[in-house]
Amino acid sequence: MTFDPDAAGTPGSGIFGLPFTREQAGIVLLPVPFDATTSYGHGTARGPDAIFDASMQVDLYDRRFGRIYERGIFMESSDETISSLSESARALAAPLIEAGGADPKEDAAAVARINAAGEKVAAFTYDRTMRVLKEGKVPGLVGGDHSTPLGAIRACAEYGKNGIGILHIDAHMDFREAYEGFTYSHASIMYNVLTTVPGVTRLVQVGIRDFGEGEMDFGIEQGSRVHTFYDDQWAEQMLRGTAYEDLCKDAISRLPQDVYISFDIDGLDPGLCPHTGTPVPGGPSFHQASLLLWMLKQSGRRVVGFDLVEVCPGAEDEWDANVGARILYKLCGAAS
Repeated sequence: MTFDPDAAGTPGSGIFGLPFTREQAGIVLLPVPFDATTSYGHGTARGPDAIFDASMQVDLYDRRFGRIYERGIFMESSDETISSLSESARALAAPLIEAGGADPKEDAAAVARINAAGEKVAAFTYDRTMRVLKEGKVPGLVGGDHSTPLGAIRACAEYGKNGIGILHIDAHMDFREAYEGFTYSHASIMYNVLTTVPGVTRLVQVGIRDFGEGEMDFGIEQGSRVHTFYDDQWAEQMLRGTAYEDLCKDAISRLPQDVYISFDIDGLDPGLCPHTGTPVPGGPSFHQASLLLWMLKQSGRRVVGFDLVEVCPGAEDEWDANVGARILYKLCGAAS
């Protein structure tokens, strides 16, 4: 049967209503429904399924990226062991988070089990991502909280010959060390990347507007390895007449040829993602984020992998998943 990209998604079809098998796909999406250490709002483990459902409403022709679907996009089934691991680790972490963080002595056993869960997730995403890379395809991780892509980033960095850069779109720096006592916290992902993945040669952060002084100092200590573009600085520059496109060009120019995109949905204006775990006022609009991704592709750089994390569906509406599905499709466009 001939696939009609303008038709409605049919029951039993894949992500975005597409008919592709894994073998036919050039982009393979890995759902990781894990969010044990979310420190404010909770529920991003439901993100992958909610995004899949909402993806059926995404029209497949993109004015900038064109026929993204022609690359072939396939989403794997969620692994129940990750869901179970998330639930058990969350049960241990929740009372510690509510108490303001783990006590190093009294809570040592619980923290060790929570950290062990984070290590298992990292090993899982590393193995699955490396498998996709060896098949000559582009891996895309769909979280879950922002702790989930550590293994995927490590795999992409190791698989590349000359190292990779990361374009990190987020409201937060994520430079916390063992936040609330947890080594694999959502607030520690980029700290863990920079301290354990030497193949990441450059980190470019966009949208940053909520961080601790210690995080800022850590970023400065990294020297030219880290370039942070603060949201308020970009806003001020645009008020003085600087074109947004010029700001994007400057950020992209700091990246090497091979790029991994880490997209935390809370990097966007929170009106677009009100249920995400840690929303922060400010941030790029949907159109600004889309233009950034388009300009990255137009720069000639190669997207070797990506993630979309922290999408949390609301209890009574799917707005966050709706936005997330559209960002996910544009991420696929940037990687096509």
